[in-house]
Amino acid sequence: LMDALVSLLNTKEFDEISIQEIADEATLNRATFYLHYPDKNALLQAMSAARFRNLIARRGLSFSDCDGALRAIALGVCDYLAETTGCPSQLTRMPLEGSIIPVVENMFLEGSAKHAMKPGTDPEMLATAAAWAIFGAARRWYQTPNRIPAEEMAARMETLVKPILLSASA
Repeated sequence: LMDALVSLLNTKEFDEISIQEIADEATLNRATFYLHYPDKNALLQAMSAARFRNLIARRGLSFSDCDGALRAIALGVCDYLAETTGCPSQLTRMPLEGSIIPVVENMFLEGSAKHAMKPGTDPEMLATAAAWAIFGAARRWYQTPNRIPAEEMAARMETLVKPILLSASA
């Protein structure tokens, strides 16, 4: 279904693509589509999330410790935004935060589950704040002409986001 959507995005605008067209392109029926996704927006989000996870795995980004994980996540988001240019042109114009932010939030939630938190700390709010901070900085980096290398930007984001995470540690 994801491949079918990408194929259709090369010829049509997302808003003009129907679920029936996606199912036809995938040589499946509509019922099969609905077994997996409630609507085409959910498919788009799943596709973006899968691409992000694949990029993290393909790059072999290290999650050996908390510092390594934070920098790897930041670098992954930068790389994801930079790689989007190889996708159908309209994907670069779509709001990607709806698919990337939840993936990054989950990464932070998994990490925070391994650490003691100060009483009253809301791990979900902490994960959301860190995810949006990283995504926002990466988006700004991506939109900057003559931008610095992604590795340097990831180090800068780590410096900015790390205090947010440490402030919640017990």
